[in-house]
Amino acid sequence: MTITFTVDPVVDPALHAGILSLWTDVSNAGGAVGFVPPVSSDDIRPALVKQLAAVAEGGSRLLVGRDEEGAVAAAAFLTRNTHRLQLHWLWAYTVMVHPRHQGKGRGRELMAAVADAARSIEGIEAIRLGVRGGMGLERFYAACGYKEVGRVPDAIRVAPGDDRDDITMLLPLR
Repeated sequence: MTITFTVDPVVDPALHAGILSLWTDVSNAGGAVGFVPPVSSDDIRPALVKQLAAVAEGGSRLLVGRDEEGAVAAAAFLTRNTHRLQLHWLWAYTVMVHPRHQGKGRGRELMAAVADAARSIEGIEAIRLGVRGGMGLERFYAACGYKEVGRVPDAIRVAPGDDRDDITMLLPLR
């Protein structure tokens, strides 16, 4: 099964619902996308509305991957910096692949699509992303070409007594 990626798709109610479902399913499968399971769509909806507002305002771009049935299977948000000294790189946020597509190379496909989308933005030379420690995600992103450039110990509190490192990864695009 292949995933087809689109940058800046029209966000209609069906796409909104598809991303919401994806985010909920990824979160409930233990994915590090801003929530700790169990969550409902109602828990995630405000965060999605905020992300989509940034897309509508032009500060972020949306990358969506759809499977052969047309279902939303992957997504990421690319967010430009607003500080005049940091306009040459952007953040990748809420990077996610549906659990049914994981372990099949789809994550690498998503990260390649993220890099291609970033390269299409004039003046962008690098991508940064934050990673929740304790899950091995830094190894995945390293395999995609990212380098660890920063780590704040115990900066993410998943639960009382369960603090994780906040890891910053960087992919130069030159």
